[in-house]
Amino acid sequence: MTTTNEKENCPADSVALGRAAWTLLHTTAAYYPDRPAPSQMDSMRLFMSTFADNYPCFKDFKQYMAEEPVRVGSRKKLSEWLCKQHNKVNEKLGKPSFDCKLVLDRWLQGSLKECNQ
Repeated sequence: MTTTNEKENCPADSVALGRAAWTLLHTTAAYYPDRPAPSQMDSMRLFMSTFADNYPCFKDFKQYMAEEPVRVGSRKKLSEWLCKQHNKVNEKLGKPSFDCKLVLDRWLQGSLKECNQ
């Protein structure tokens, strides 16, 4: 099924790219270990950094990472940090913020009302 902004076999526009990027990042954070090994923490730092370096439209995200480095100490810390960064982008775009207390409900457990319909 395609929307007016997403036509099959066409390049994604900035809205589709942004949605896909945030879905990937939030899902990755939601499945990150509660107690990551040092190598997992290093890998996540590198992933976030290289993702921001190489993904279109993430210039602001890279700046936010420089101001507040990624928090990789646990799933909760990473998910909440990412939610906070996403909200900074949303604010700049005039979009509503997400309640970061619900981030794992949204991206891991799927217990939000709209997920159960």
